[in-house]
Amino acid sequence: MTIKELTHKLEQKFPLEKAESWDNSGLQVGRKNKAVRKVLLALDATDEVIDEAVQWQADLLLTHHPLTLDGVRKIQAETLTGHKIFSLISQDICHYAMHTNYDVVEMGGTAGEMMKLRQPEVLEVTGTDSKTGEPEGIGRVGSLVRPVTVEECAQIVKRIFALDTVKIFGDLDQVIERVAICPGSGKSMIGTAIRKKAQVIITGDIGHHDGIDAVDQGIAVIDAGHYGLEHIFVDHMAQYLRQQFPELEIKKTGSGNPFQVI
Repeated sequence: MTIKELTHKLEQKFPLEKAESWDNSGLQVGRKNKAVRKVLLALDATDEVIDEAVQWQADLLLTHHPLTLDGVRKIQAETLTGHKIFSLISQDICHYAMHTNYDVVEMGGTAGEMMKLRQPEVLEVTGTDSKTGEPEGIGRVGSLVRPVTVEECAQIVKRIFALDTVKIFGDLDQVIERVAICPGSGKSMIGTAIRKKAQVIITGDIGHHDGIDAVDQGIAVIDAGHYGLEHIFVDHMAQYLRQQFPELEIKKTGSGNPFQVI
């Protein structure tokens, strides 16, 4: 199987046209006619992950986040992105990213299912499924199986997503039932969650002012971190690839959460 054949099949399930206009999903580095046998899965193409791909002799590094969102006008080995591109090309390793197209097709629904949301609906609608006519987009909003306090909800998030810590804005004792979840960076979704009557939003990358402003508008925030919710990409894609392409050797990166709390 070539990179072109593999990515064509992936794009049938996760079409690139479903990605946001600002996104950069798709083949980042490499040649489409390269044969692929070994695929390394990761959330980000960090130096550590690229080194792992080199040591394992991967043919393809498949990540959730693109190598760059801003574009590359010059490729110089002395720059951060240039160094990564040189490292991949010198070892003939292709890099492919499945970002917001994956978010629309899979990430939001999976996160909602993991939280066992009842009557889930898309948090931010970005389009319509051509087969079902149903709205599709980023995140989910729905009701928990029973009312809980914000603190209890945070404990549920920690358990389900295997996290050591989360950050909470709001009253820990507030009883909530309607929940919005947006894996990744979700501060732009706070207003949408409020309009859809969510009492708490579970997401990542919430700054000081984002959090206190959300509380003042009547919604609590559980910040599980950008990695904290999106790391489910690696497990899901490993399962999907093994089912769909049993001839491939699939490995999940040994690299985990990029920061530690002490």
